[in-house]
Amino acid sequence: MTAFARRARATAARMHPELSLVSFTLLGHLEHEGGCRATDLAAHYTLDKSTISRQVGALEKAGLVERRLDPADHRVHVLHLTERGHEVLAQVGAARRVAFKERLAEWSGPDLSNFAEYLLRYNEAAGSEPEVS
Repeated sequence: MTAFARRARATAARMHPELSLVSFTLLGHLEHEGGCRATDLAAHYTLDKSTISRQVGALEKAGLVERRLDPADHRVHVLHLTERGHEVLAQVGAARRVAFKERLAEWSGPDLSNFAEYLLRYNEAAGSEPEVS
């Protein structure tokens, strides 16, 4: 599992120089949720607010994330992907799909089915654990 995690981090770095695995994960979460507060990110990933603040600051500086006032509560800022953030996330996602397709090209149908089943079981066992390593 350690080798898998290291490979995932290294792959993320090769896919896009601005995105660490954590950055990619945070962008994916923001896209999936349609935006959220930094405190929501910290709670979801069980990370310290200062860690999220640094990550979000780097994403803002890179032009991938922006803060917008919450229309329901102008005291709250909600994080959203910028147009560039959506584009970069799509590019990285496409590159990851190509890499997975290449890695799994020689696998048989039964092997792919077993692998998919094992991944589902693993993720179900993980339950609601944070997604960031």
